[in-house]
Amino acid sequence: MPDNAPGADGVHARGATIWLTGLPSAGKTTLARTFGERLRDAGHRVEVLDGDEIREFLTAGLGFSRGDRDTNVQRIGFVAELLASHGVKVLVPVIAPYADSREAVRKRHQTEGTTYVEVHVATPVDVCAERDVKGLYAKQAAGEISGLTGVDDPYEPPADPDLRIPTHEQSVEESAAMLHAALVERGLA
Repeated sequence: MPDNAPGADGVHARGATIWLTGLPSAGKTTLARTFGERLRDAGHRVEVLDGDEIREFLTAGLGFSRGDRDTNVQRIGFVAELLASHGVKVLVPVIAPYADSREAVRKRHQTEGTTYVEVHVATPVDVCAERDVKGLYAKQAAGEISGLTGVDDPYEPPADPDLRIPTHEQSVEESAAMLHAALVERGLA
């Protein structure tokens, strides 16, 4: 049965990849974890494929060159599609800075008949630098690191995402509600 065919429990059996892209400290992981709990509470099977955890366990050894970032995104996309094709709502909070890499993941999902929803967590770089959850912006400013996405390495924001969420203008709960409404509209929540 394709992932998008309603199963015995209807919408709960429909898998999908919800890809949350944005700058470091944009709020991707916080939103994914908050929304994931909301979906779980409603009876959905949910996995969060956090970019930092994936780098530690699945793509250890990859650096931050364009090629390594592309490989990282493709591996995450493969795992997400696999899970989604088995009825899991997969929340993927990763930077995924390059439009062509994200488009390749979308096309893989389309080829496999698996639902893919691209969400741009659209937080301006100055707000991300203020949040600086991991201290990356401070390290970059101090010259301790280079290649920080959105500062001295490119980030290509989605031109036409399925949803754009301005996390800097609303609470996490409001952002989760916005995401929920978008998935309800698509028959996924």
